[in-house]
Amino acid sequence: MSETGAAAERPGRRRGDARERLLAAAARRFYADGVSATGIDTITAEAGVAKMSLYNNFSSKADLVRAYLDARHEEWLNLYRRRLEGVRDGRAGVLAVFDAYADHAAFAYDHGFRGCGLLNAAAELPAGDEGRAVVRRHKEEVESLLAGHLEQMLPDRPQDARVLAEHLSFLLEGATARAGLEGAGTRLEHARTMAADLLDRL
Repeated sequence: MSETGAAAERPGRRRGDARERLLAAAARRFYADGVSATGIDTITAEAGVAKMSLYNNFSSKADLVRAYLDARHEEWLNLYRRRLEGVRDGRAGVLAVFDAYADHAAFAYDHGFRGCGLLNAAAELPAGDEGRAVVRRHKEEVESLLAGHLEQMLPDRPQDARVLAEHLSFLLEGATARAGLEGAGTRLEHARTMAADLLDRL
């Protein structure tokens, strides 16, 4: 058995520890290098576990990819929930969504910010892949959150709130794409300013 494999199976290690280390390694490598370019051997070596540990926790690489996408969704939701603390009105709620995206962009990525990790992964997955459905649900949830905050601002205009939520979600996604290409969150700051200006004119 290799030294890495022995370490991965050392008695006393928590059962869930290998799964968390594999997810963390996959998150780093999938984001930095892409899903297709990252092999199982790379992930297990970075996680410091035996290959068998991966298959004890995930049925396949596709299963690991879906777990990674779910984890990124939860990661963003936690940033959003923190931004919501102290929010008292719909306007601030909308801006909390933009701030949570900026918070994600500000993470200390090993190779710099490369845009939305969910969309990056979805672009590599084939049509019909469950991972693409995970990403779609995330984007739909973000738009739904925006719509909910806008409905607070426009209680008598629910249709207008939904249309504006779609508009703002496009602004947010476009800014994220440009920020990813530029490797910095400046475009997200600009998008937040644009959103705030639009909200002030409602």
